[in-house]
Amino acid sequence: MQRLGIRYWIGFLGIFFSLIGLSVGLFELLKDARVDLPGSFVNISMLVLFGFLILLVLRYLSLLWFSFLNHLDDEDLPENEFPLVTILVPAYNEGAVIQGSIESLLHLDYPRYEVIVIDDGSSDDTYAKAAVYEGDHGRADVRVITKPNGGKSRALNAGIENANGKFVLCMDGDSALHPATLRRAVRHLIPSENVAAVAGSVKVLNRTNMLANLQALEYVEGLNMVRAAQGFFRLVNIIPGPIGLFRKSALDEIGGYDHDTFAEDCDLTLKLLTHGWQVKFEPESIAYTEAPESLLDLLKQRYRWTRGILQAIKKHKIRLLTPKDGVGVSFTLWYMIFEGILWPSLNVFAHVLFIFVAARYGTALPLVLWFAQLTVLDLAAALYCVVVEEESLSLVPYAICYRAFFALTVDVAKLFATIEELLALKMDWGKLERIGRI
Repeated sequence: MQRLGIRYWIGFLGIFFSLIGLSVGLFELLKDARVDLPGSFVNISMLVLFGFLILLVLRYLSLLWFSFLNHLDDEDLPENEFPLVTILVPAYNEGAVIQGSIESLLHLDYPRYEVIVIDDGSSDDTYAKAAVYEGDHGRADVRVITKPNGGKSRALNAGIENANGKFVLCMDGDSALHPATLRRAVRHLIPSENVAAVAGSVKVLNRTNMLANLQALEYVEGLNMVRAAQGFFRLVNIIPGPIGLFRKSALDEIGGYDHDTFAEDCDLTLKLLTHGWQVKFEPESIAYTEAPESLLDLLKQRYRWTRGILQAIKKHKIRLLTPKDGVGVSFTLWYMIFEGILWPSLNVFAHVLFIFVAARYGTALPLVLWFAQLTVLDLAAALYCVVVEEESLSLVPYAICYRAFFALTVDVAKLFATIEELLALKMDWGKLERIGRI
């Protein structure tokens, strides 16, 4: 947790609890609102959405509380207990960003580590640009290997086979790491042999326009806060591609990455959990990534994420109803269904219903209260996450339009991706073109 002055904390807590109080007030308004609408379908739908809103409020409060508890973990290790770590950098046509990524790795605050760049059959100058860094760089030794194109999962498996470290950090070729990343993550793997991996915190580097800033807020509030809460229970369900530290013996035990989904990171995490391993979260192990700067690229990315996550859930669906590996794993899978299918579907349905009610019956009160409730919750969560993660306060105002524009657009993309996955329509990887902000 950051060390701030007492006035700062008093101001933060005052605003935060004011927002929570406003949320409670809006909830009471919505509960007591008397909207006399003809038709049983509309009224039943309103009751369902009100019940869903109760669930969302409980979700927000639970995530905030358990995320806070996870952030209290602040132990460290003696210098002589930091073992060799291998950092794997899979890269396919990452010529625009690969050198920036490698440069960030040469400045890590860690006693000894090796970097293996795996060129996955790139058709650009990725290999040539990476090869410039081969050799000994003091605390870091850099190697570059190349192989025929086979996808990220096969590239990472090739890196794991060549790794000398007890622990393996997997990242993306378009990402850069904070200097404290290794030191902060390793401390979770040393004391407990049951912890297989540590998920890190991903932050958007290229905050160049409104869309990128909305994603910066989403990463801090919508992704890192959730992982922090899951980390308290050691049940993080998706180790993000840009930053994940693994116990090499655990990866060997489960056979490394599989190649049959478009979300190999999610699939690998679920494999670890279903094999009885634990997964933690470290907020100060930070990877900076280049987010899509156009709406079309964003929709392509979220389409792939959604279908990949659904593919991973389908692979482990037996655990949904037969929790032989523990209630926690089953709950994690059901929560992923809630986040990936139920919430986006009901959010889109709510907007369609409320717009219909406003047009047909002349009352926009349900729509206004729905937006107000979710926006206030987003503001409270954004303020909390920005303060705890020492982020820029300039992100907080984006929460005002986050729910109305960004989240709804992404949910529509998720809904179409879900339908196409259920219909088993063909898809490809859809690699994004990088601008080179790293």
